[in-house]
Amino acid sequence: MSEQARRRPPKPHRRPKKDPVRMLAFEVLRAVDERDAYANLVLPPLLRKAREKEGFEARDAALATELVYGTLRRQGTYDAIIAACVDRPLREVDPPVLDVLSLGAHQLLGTRIPPHAAVSATVELARAVLGEGRAKFVNAVLRKITRQDLDAWLAEVAPPYEKDAEDHLAVVHSHPRWVVSALWDALGGGRAGIEALLEADNERPEVTLVARPGRTTVEELAGAAETEPGRWSPYALRLSDGGEPGAIEAVRDGRAGVQDEGSQLVAIALAHAPLEGPDTRWLDGCAGPGGKAALLGALAAERGAALLASEKQPHRARLVERALAGNPGPYQVIAADGTRPPWREGSFDRVLVDVPCSGLGALRRRPEARWRRRPEDLDGFAPLQRGLLTEALRAVRVGGVVGYATCSPHLAETRVVVDDVLKKLGGAPRIDRPPRVPPRAPPGARAHHPPWAPKDRKGAQ
Repeated sequence: MSEQARRRPPKPHRRPKKDPVRMLAFEVLRAVDERDAYANLVLPPLLRKAREKEGFEARDAALATELVYGTLRRQGTYDAIIAACVDRPLREVDPPVLDVLSLGAHQLLGTRIPPHAAVSATVELARAVLGEGRAKFVNAVLRKITRQDLDAWLAEVAPPYEKDAEDHLAVVHSHPRWVVSALWDALGGGRAGIEALLEADNERPEVTLVARPGRTTVEELAGAAETEPGRWSPYALRLSDGGEPGAIEAVRDGRAGVQDEGSQLVAIALAHAPLEGPDTRWLDGCAGPGGKAALLGALAAERGAALLASEKQPHRARLVERALAGNPGPYQVIAADGTRPPWREGSFDRVLVDVPCSGLGALRRRPEARWRRRPEDLDGFAPLQRGLLTEALRAVRVGGVVGYATCSPHLAETRVVVDDVLKKLGGAPRIDRPPRVPPRAPPGARAHHPPWAPKDRKGAQ
């Protein structure tokens, strides 16, 4: 080393640039991993805090949301790709490092962010939260990932469909193999159907509003915000991107609510199912947190019927009370165990039991749930599901109707439960009640896509 080089002062350590959007996304991913938290519960308060203290704009919040949910949805796919780019098993990579790598992989493979910007921003995040040494590792791995696009990576890391169809679909569509198998069984076979379902799980969920009949109308709600008509429910409106439900007066005062169309259709199907005799006493036997109860109460009020909403957990019963507050018709909310109910047998004309389940039908809303559930979890739900349905059938009068609903298409939680209970009790005919489905609205493409928006792709064929 020359004398001049020895005298040259060392370069000052460069502080990592602070990126509040990616820091927030990383914080959420760590909460999901370390505390088994749910992103939909952790993210909103952090975004509110960021708006107040960091000056987050709507675009910042949208990017943070996409980074969190996109990374969680595609975790299985990104794990397979990252595994092909490191020289050790993934279980030997520290979880915080893997979270940063997954965030980077999603920006590179699942968004329109330019590759150089995605790598640079992720490495800066790594410097801030992991240190310089690990940031170099992150940089090396991400640069390997940039060599191919997502389709090319899937062709490399996913087993051939012809060799192992379920493993192929699990990697390509980022679901555990056992979930792929369960959903495929529920559909009854056919590659096109299962691929469409798995890909739908990975789409960003829309915010859907319900106009509670007798309290507001779809037309009134549409005039208060930028919306599009619902696809299936006559009470539904889809809120446009960037819309804030809490800013709508009808939502704030309970005349409308946030409720997916599938949830609305459960209440609508029960309300319109044919029955014999009077129609004045309705029961929601698993009412928490209150979305279906609020719509049922409004539909019951239109017919002069009274609703009893029962929820075992007192804190959830309070949520039901809040959802039903202001309902125009008679209703009552109680905290009671639906497997040991306080009501007499044959007391109701219509009964709904929306039972606790694995939630495999709601993976778009809670993408992390797919990685937490195990096949053995179904055994824990089975006795409760059978008990609730049994008591629901006892609660309804002869000639009345019972609606059994789950947030899962798994056969062990749907048909098997119903078959077992009906076989045990006997005498109750099954009614298949598919809701009337209007034609779908044409899927118009948006004229502008922000750079972080998910890429349009249907998955490898």
